[in-house]
Amino acid sequence: MPERKPRADATRNREAVLAAADALFARCERPEAVTMADIASAAGVGKATLFRGFGDRTGLIRALYETRLAPIRLAAEEGPPPLGPAAPPLERVPALLDAVLCFKIDNRHLALALEGTGSDSPYEAAHYERWHGTLRTMLERIPGLADGDFTAHALLAATRADLVEHLVGRRGMTREQMRAHLGAFTAGVLGSRVSPD
Repeated sequence: MPERKPRADATRNREAVLAAADALFARCERPEAVTMADIASAAGVGKATLFRGFGDRTGLIRALYETRLAPIRLAAEEGPPPLGPAAPPLERVPALLDAVLCFKIDNRHLALALEGTGSDSPYEAAHYERWHGTLRTMLERIPGLADGDFTAHALLAATRADLVEHLVGRRGMTREQMRAHLGAFTAGVLGSRVSPD
């Protein structure tokens, strides 16, 4: 049986909900202060529409996060070097980390909201497992690197939303400073000269 396409109004509602949630999380001081009622009101839909479409607040945040992350995921899975799969590991690992960091800086309100849901371990989230698996695979191809699994976790820890918020949001570090620090850290871990550009 062919898959049914969503109704036009359901698609419109989903887009309105995601846009409203994104705007509310971007403006809030604390992500946990944004409620489903706030999102429904801002989107001009009933709360039942939110629950039907996303299950709960965490499901909505995940859907918004995955929607925003999709272009980076696609570039990493199918794009050209340095982010895409044809790039050599010493080029691709720093490019992937830089892309994740830039995403977290640009979407830190959303990343903080997702990490703050407390519904499960951030290390078991689909996006984390995807980045970790990609990094681990690349790191295992680098001669002399002892433990690709742990190294992938350690490198991704430098891109956690709470750390990004602390350094950028509270300590005033610029995007370019963060990228330079992560590039230098990554180069040190990889034992090579790697530039974030």
